Amino acid sequence: MSTGDPNAPLLEEGRAAGEVVTTDQGSTLLVLVSSESVWMSILVPFLAFLTALIVGAVLIVFSDSSVLAKWAALFSSPGQALSSSWHAIYTAYHALFSGSLGSGSALSETIVQAVAVGFQASLFNIGAEGQLVMGGLLSALAAFAFPGLPALIHLPLALVAGFVGGALWGAIPGLLKARTGAHEVITTIMLNYIALFVFNYLLFTKLYQRPGRTDQISKIVPKAAELPHLAGANYRLHAGIIVALLVAAGVYWLLNRTTIGFEIRAVGSNPSAARTAGMSVAGTWILVMMLAGGLAGLAGANQLLGVQYSLAPGFSANLGFDAIALALLGRAHPGGVVAAALLFGMLRSGAIQMQAVTSIPTDIVVVIQALIIIFIAAPQLVRAIYRVKSRRVAGPQMFSKGWGG
Repeated sequence: MSTGDPNAPLLEEGRAAGEVVTTDQGSTLLVLVSSESVWMSILVPFLAFLTALIVGAVLIVFSDSSVLAKWAALFSSPGQALSSSWHAIYTAYHALFSGSLGSGSALSETIVQAVAVGFQASLFNIGAEGQLVMGGLLSALAAFAFPGLPALIHLPLALVAGFVGGALWGAIPGLLKARTGAHEVITTIMLNYIALFVFNYLLFTKLYQRPGRTDQISKIVPKAAELPHLAGANYRLHAGIIVALLVAAGVYWLLNRTTIGFEIRAVGSNPSAARTAGMSVAGTWILVMMLAGGLAGLAGANQLLGVQYSLAPGFSANLGFDAIALALLGRAHPGGVVAAALLFGMLRSGAIQMQAVTSIPTDIVVVIQALIIIFIAAPQLVRAIYRVKSRRVAGPQMFSKGWGG
């Protein structure tokens, strides 16, 4: 491989992320990303979404008994079978999208759902469920412990407490991986269950339990610690959307514009090469898990301070597990995760309207979400279906100043 400038980007066909290459001048470089054109990065997810809707349309037809009855008489009246199928599909999808975008309240609910689902998903993290719960617990503690603070101090304090709670819980699997080599998938899954049991126990303690109650429900968050509504009290849209967008922008800046972000990407691409370059792989693992846990903890604080205002069983609503789906759908890119969160929020908020209008179960929306993830995770399948040619180009970057040179 040759280039005029050893520090210049090298463009080669077929290079994989994490591959170490050496120039003719003796500089050693590492391929951090395997990229494709912007058009292709938009086209393939769009086609995956379209394919999921098509398969979902087939499921809608099969879930409607009246439409199936028309198909039973296909040979005698094929036109009725096709027209009734089209009517069922159109009615269902029209209700789905109008229920999520068709009015001010629907749009508000879509954004609320998007913030709730996508807040913590800027990094792929199996343990987000437990970290979200711990973030909610610590955020609640900060909200309950200082009832007289002004909103200018109380709200940021509760949000920071949520981040800290998730980050501390995320640090545990990071430390275990760094010190003992314990696989983070196993430890984070186990910590999810531990967090849920700790959560259920604490709701029975005087520290959290609402006075006069004997069941598992916490005190109510003081008004000064609530995230303010952005569209009036009649809508659930709150300032969490602003915090979420700022966090997504901050994560993008951290990963792509800082030395820490470069080290995170380098360790993720090739830990052995990063260690050879003098980077602290163990320290990076701990930092990444703390950052991911902190983002999940912020999601818990957002859920508490902007939506529920108290803690109760089912508080997390499986949002931490949804984070995995959004990380895949958004390709672990903060901007992609925001778009994926809006898409999932739209589907979820419109599912109730679809069920009310057509009697189609809301589980169809869950199936459509799963199909979207399947097709996104298998881009080659989507390309094969639509005969889309791919041309992958990778650009290695200088691993560290003077390394190997």
